Amino acid sequence: MRGDLRVVADERALWATLADLFIADAGKAIARHGGFAVALSGGTTPKAAFALLAQEPRRSQVEWERLSVFFSDERCVPPEDPQSNYGMANRALLSQVAIPTEHVHRMRGELAPQQAADEYASVLRDALGDDPVLDLVMLGMGPDGHTASLFPGTSPVGEQRLLVAAPFVPKFGAYRLTMTPRIINRARRVVIAAAGAEKAEALQRALEGPVDPSLTPVQIVQPAGGALTWLVDRAAASLLAAP
Repeated sequence: MRGDLRVVADERALWATLADLFIADAGKAIARHGGFAVALSGGTTPKAAFALLAQEPRRSQVEWERLSVFFSDERCVPPEDPQSNYGMANRALLSQVAIPTEHVHRMRGELAPQQAADEYASVLRDALGDDPVLDLVMLGMGPDGHTASLFPGTSPVGEQRLLVAAPFVPKFGAYRLTMTPRIINRARRVVIAAAGAEKAEALQRALEGPVDPSLTPVQIVQPAGGALTWLVDRAAASLLAAP
């Protein structure tokens, strides 16, 4: 489960490290097969990393026209809603760089949840084939151990059939859209970023506790043929026995 654990000083260092990992993986993928298929996530840390990527000198280090952008999860809201992961990524990064519009594939949260999930599975297959392989999946982890929109007790945690699901999340009283473990674990790299003392207990449980993805869904992230990278700050790693 641990994969490659990288502990940095603080949240600001985490933003920069995540942005630089994005640049490095983009360069490797483009050199290897001519493009970079990445699934973005929501959250404070990705937003700050996206802002760094949109600025020089980092912006000119990416061949943006060769990217294909997807999303690991989304709230069931329209793109202009402040809660939209796509809306956040578009404001912070996508609208600031030269990515062709047709290379950005958002989850359509304004549709009925199951319709949106089925549609996005078709988008993934059309873009990447019947068994899609992403070069990079960016994820975070909540204080409850959730990742993407795989929450404790929700069925997509164990889903091996679907690519995209629309679970109902009781704690929010709302549906979410999320990539399932089937596609997350086919990625060439999955990076999980976590910052702050409020994530420390969940990180300790994920890396050093009993394996039970129904309680700690992030534990189901186990790339079959790719790399798993944890990027955390010292506050998040403070409870680990062996950081």
